[in-house]
Amino acid sequence: MAKSIIQTDKAPAAIGTYSQAVKAGTTVYLSGQIPLVPATMELVSQDFAEQATQVFENIKAVCEAAGGTPNDLVKVNIYLLDLAHFATVNEIMSKYFAKPYPARAAIGIKELPKGAQIEIDGVMELPE
Repeated sequence: MAKSIIQTDKAPAAIGTYSQAVKAGTTVYLSGQIPLVPATMELVSQDFAEQATQVFENIKAVCEAAGGTPNDLVKVNIYLLDLAHFATVNEIMSKYFAKPYPARAAIGIKELPKGAQIEIDGVMELPE
């Protein structure tokens, strides 16, 4: 099975040795997205809700570049500097996903690139 690289200008460019996503068959593995604005490669703001919204916009852009939507995600990992933002994540996530929701983990961590407060990665299964 061949793999193909997914890349879009509608999401931040990779800031390291990785691709925005890799497709293998009908499965797409999305790299972590932080709240960078694609045009500027700067954090959207220091406000957590704005950061979370930007991350979901970036995830949506990569999903669309791969030929899917966020609703095609089967597994999502959310990394948070502060788990007190869990309810905010749920509220914002509900605007990007319809039931049935993907499997998910929310993990509290110490630090993220560029001072971000949230990062999300995932696995998407494209419709055949």
